[in-house]
Amino acid sequence: MKVLIVDDEAPARDRLIHMVSSIDSMETSGQASNGLEAVRMVQDSHPDVVLMDIRMPGMDGLEAARHLSEMDERPAIIFTTAYSEHALEAYDANAVDYLVKPIRQEKLEKSLAKARKLTKAQIAALNIETNNTGRSHICARIRGNLELIPVDEIVYFQADQKYITVRHLGGEVLIEDALKNLEAEFEDRLIRIHRNALVSTNYITGMEKNIDGRFVVTFKEIDDKLEISRRHVAEVRKFLKFR
Repeated sequence: MKVLIVDDEAPARDRLIHMVSSIDSMETSGQASNGLEAVRMVQDSHPDVVLMDIRMPGMDGLEAARHLSEMDERPAIIFTTAYSEHALEAYDANAVDYLVKPIRQEKLEKSLAKARKLTKAQIAALNIETNNTGRSHICARIRGNLELIPVDEIVYFQADQKYITVRHLGGEVLIEDALKNLEAEFEDRLIRIHRNALVSTNYITGMEKNIDGRFVVTFKEIDDKLEISRRHVAEVRKFLKFR
């Protein structure tokens, strides 16, 4: 079995690498220092198991696990952390196991043995459903691979039937989600301008009328203009006045 080690502290990674290497039929496929690196490395090295720290700067382990759950062939996840208060949240994420640091060799071996027994179908059934709101990245599937879009670079979300266009500084991608879910998760950084559109308050530069006499919002960094529905004009105007 190939095991990916994810921890923001190098000594912790080195210790786990040594512990895993001492177990028969186990090998490390690499190491990562945060959740974003972990997601990218899982796509490259296809480990069977990820030993995932929870508290890490940038993207934490719970968010990384949520993104990994989108993969067709997802690894089993064993959370490792020094903070026992995360235990319930980790199990809510349906991790294979949860290990509290300092990790003992015999407990690690039992957890890896448990992961070994899981079939691919069982791993696929592990849904990541955490209450960890405010993701740092949005996950999109592009030709079978995951693409992570930093939330700070997203200009707007626009719904079209069951898909949502995510317009960001580098282009756009499609995701399957609901605007109401995104609005609730990112309520402190989005404003609704239409029943089918949420825009980032960081990128709005103003509002104007188009040639049809309809109000639209304008953005910095991109030339797109989105229509504001009549019921939301006053709210957008108020936001622009008092921001």
